[in-house]
Amino acid sequence: MLEGRWQVLHVITNHEKRVAQRLTVYSLEHYLPLYTERSQWTDRVVSLERPLFAGYVFVRFAPEARLSVISTPGVLRMLGETERDTVSEVEIARIREGLASGCLLRPHPGIAMGSPVRVLRGVFEGAEGCVTDFRQQCKIVMALSATGQCFSLEVGLEDIEVLRRPMANEIPGRERQLALSRV
Repeated sequence: MLEGRWQVLHVITNHEKRVAQRLTVYSLEHYLPLYTERSQWTDRVVSLERPLFAGYVFVRFAPEARLSVISTPGVLRMLGETERDTVSEVEIARIREGLASGCLLRPHPGIAMGSPVRVLRGVFEGAEGCVTDFRQQCKIVMALSATGQCFSLEVGLEDIEVLRRPMANEIPGRERQLALSRV
């Protein structure tokens, strides 16, 4: 077993298990974290094992095995080799331990704090706000347009969509002030 950091392979989505099987054939150390999810099919309920990180497989290898790794069928590319593009042994160990101990690890959409969002369902459908907190629900701060007074609303992540708005430094003068006052 190699020591050190894990490289991250970006693979074709839904081919993670095939890539992991191929890496096993090549005798390369790899890790594909999977979680179990129940899914309703038309005729029955089934338990499926799905990748925790869709489109990614972790691998550790000696430098001379690099060509075998990146030429594995299903591998799109290996993320850069800077420290920021690798995963530490501690992080992998935590994920392994969490999954083995029954922790409920699930994929989470990468929504950053401060992201502008629109509510998709419920009483506030169509309302826009800004993400301020994550707990079991996503907390959004909403502002009344007339008064500028704010209130918070907790909704499920499945009930919001992230909006793409120009960054403050992309908006000129007076329009910038108006855009910022709406968030």
